[in-house]
Amino acid sequence: MIKLTFCLKRLPHLSREEFQAYWRETHAPLVAKHAETLGIVRYVQTHALTHDFNAVMQGSREAPDMYDGVAELWFESWEALFKAGENPGNAEAGAALLEDERKFIDLANSPLWFNEEHVIVG
Repeated sequence: MIKLTFCLKRLPHLSREEFQAYWRETHAPLVAKHAETLGIVRYVQTHALTHDFNAVMQGSREAPDMYDGVAELWFESWEALFKAGENPGNAEAGAALLEDERKFIDLANSPLWFNEEHVIVG
């Protein structure tokens, strides 16, 4: 499996609650709609919690501000990902997702990368 990890920062005019509601209620159904065309076999949203203990954890490691969430998208393989690129409507689906992301994600401050998991515990 190949996974795309996308660490999300919200646009400055959105509260964390507004950002997460839009992401969950508007963007998630759009991803689900286009998943097959794009070759996505699993999609998970991890929403940051607003809790005082986050500041304790960040302070103990001198960590930067947390992300508002993390999106994870799985693909069967590189070959499957590239083959999905040939699907009719693939470019349009990708463009639709990007257009929607611009409505709530600070893309310039939200890194993303492909990766491979190595499970250590569990």
